[in-house]
Amino acid sequence: MDKVKTLLKCWPLHLTVLAIVVVCEAVNTIQIPTPVGNILFLPMLYAIVLGLLLFLAKPVRWIGEQASHLSGDFVVFGISIFLAKVAVTSGTQIQQVIEAGPALIIQEFGNLGTIILALPIALLLGFKREAVGMTHSICREPNVGYIAQKYGLNSPEGRGVMTTYVTGTLIGTIFMGLMASFLGLLGVLHPYALAMACGVGSGSMMAASSASLAAAFPEMADQITAYAGTSNVLSNADGIVMTVLVGLPMCNFLYKKLEPVLDRQKAVEAEGTEE
Repeated sequence: MDKVKTLLKCWPLHLTVLAIVVVCEAVNTIQIPTPVGNILFLPMLYAIVLGLLLFLAKPVRWIGEQASHLSGDFVVFGISIFLAKVAVTSGTQIQQVIEAGPALIIQEFGNLGTIILALPIALLLGFKREAVGMTHSICREPNVGYIAQKYGLNSPEGRGVMTTYVTGTLIGTIFMGLMASFLGLLGVLHPYALAMACGVGSGSMMAASSASLAAAFPEMADQITAYAGTSNVLSNADGIVMTVLVGLPMCNFLYKKLEPVLDRQKAVEAEGTEE
């Protein structure tokens, strides 16, 4: 009952979020062509920017300080609905996934490269347990939900996963769109291989990169869209399984091994002690 009363008290927050959604959907997707590829600005990007600006503006009088801090709890609720949608979508596409062959399944191991590459860099930059949340995966909705359930969003791991989630939304769509076009024009990899790589588990990133790739190869546009969509379904379906069974345990193991060696703060303190 107390939770219901709290939710009712947060009506200014809900109204503000609804207004942001209506405005962002009205603006819709903005596409900017470049010599390398198309840059897509999606409604999700506007929503995050507007929400961030409102939070930084400290809208205490309208939304309220308590509602601003409670908004983090609603993230888990929203992601739960999204995960249910992903589960239903994955189930309806199971035949297409089977027909796609082992290549789409094996590609999921490529996401583990983010741990090997990014974790040492995060530790060198001075991050602690936040580095685990940042680098254990691509940090999209299923991963945010898992970290929220395991550690809580207010934990260092939770702050880390949300940092990468927001950064991926703000920058990832632009980066993926340009990267797909650039690699396609190089001609080193087949467009179908690049299309499969577009399905990283993020709808916005997949849409931006596959659209740019399809624009570069219009004669293969339908096939590129099909491969990218199937790959994205797979990444959503088995990506969280890879995270639970391999990704997060591997990240925690490497953190224990690398943190004593790469901790910047400890290195600075050691140099001061020697002097």
